[in-house]
Amino acid sequence: MSETSSALEHLFEGYRRFRDSGWTPHRERWARLREGQQPEVMIIACSDSRVDPTQIFDTDPGEMFVVRNVAALVPPFETTPGHHGVSAALEFAVQVLKVKEIVVMGHGMCGGCKAALTQELHGAEPGEGGFIADWIALLDEARAPVAAQYGTEGRPAEIHMEQAAVKVSLDNLMTFPCIRRKVRDGDLRLRGAFFAISDGILHLMDDQSGEFEPVT
Repeated sequence: MSETSSALEHLFEGYRRFRDSGWTPHRERWARLREGQQPEVMIIACSDSRVDPTQIFDTDPGEMFVVRNVAALVPPFETTPGHHGVSAALEFAVQVLKVKEIVVMGHGMCGGCKAALTQELHGAEPGEGGFIADWIALLDEARAPVAAQYGTEGRPAEIHMEQAAVKVSLDNLMTFPCIRRKVRDGDLRLRGAFFAISDGILHLMDDQSGEFEPVT
């Protein structure tokens, strides 16, 4: 093997531990997973390295279908030409895997939501922040009332932006005909969640009030 960086070697050490304790003792489970997957829950989470859904929910392989991107965003349904990665994952989870729950999980100290709030990347060129700016522009409409009430700096404003982003993704999920139909028929439920990095507490959004309450 060619020389590796210390960072990559750290990952290889983790892989070796996984082989010893995560794979070898559970060969029967991995044999079943070889035949296919049947997760009942899809998690849409942020790419942030501090927010790993499998750690937060302490799950085994095969239990969750996970999509991660900047700020845990779901774009609205559209059929224009392009590469619709989130939409493709949703289509697979809902139509093929037939998941029963979709959870959109935002988190504290989210850089994408902060950038949406401050608009610090507005006008940047692709490769210099422009891709991020275009992506988080999905939050522009939700940003306006947050900025008007709380300003664009400080944790109160950031928290409200982070939680507003979860609601944007939930609203956008309902623009997908297949999701809207399954929700209407009771075959699928959409949930909003928020993980606070600073204290490790998961909050669940109340469907009626829209408030985020700690999971006890």
